[in-house]
Amino acid sequence: MSDTQQITEMLAAWSSGDESSIDRLLPMVETELRRIAHNYMRRENPGHTLQTTALVNEAYLKLVKQTDVTWQNRMQFFGISAQIMRRILINHARDKKADKRGKGAPHVNLDDVSILTPEKSNELIALDDALTKLAEFDQTKSRIVELRYFSGLTIEETAEVLGIAPITVSVHWRVAKAWLGKEIRGEKKDI
Repeated sequence: MSDTQQITEMLAAWSSGDESSIDRLLPMVETELRRIAHNYMRRENPGHTLQTTALVNEAYLKLVKQTDVTWQNRMQFFGISAQIMRRILINHARDKKADKRGKGAPHVNLDDVSILTPEKSNELIALDDALTKLAEFDQTKSRIVELRYFSGLTIEETAEVLGIAPITVSVHWRVAKAWLGKEIRGEKKDI
């Protein structure tokens, strides 16, 4: 049985309430989770080796708490993993921006192991804001950006996750990138 089939079976068992499948699942998905996290972290300041590990660990802790998801396959799992990682980084960037004047008591979390410059934090927040606006009127393009940009999925993998043709993904990807670029630069334009 292939790894893909095993992962899908473990996800189905997890959805059916088999808590032990979560422990068997981690070693099989850890490499892919690290790849997704690395895709996020490569856009941050280089040279911080703990960033990827911390992001994977925090995302995995949030994943195992997911109770309202019916896991269907590995691509869905990695798509949701990418969304969780994105949320973690966005929250981290927003926290960094809010805490820049020293407010609040110190706490232990992703802040302790990663460094975001104010410029990177602002870029990430601007992208998230624009992606949120895009999702308000075109959920498909928003999901394609998440899966392609943040997860690093190929056109074909993204098409598989979304259940649409690769050419459709390709067209939506180009349009979404153009729209997001204009939105971030402040050039309002409809899709």
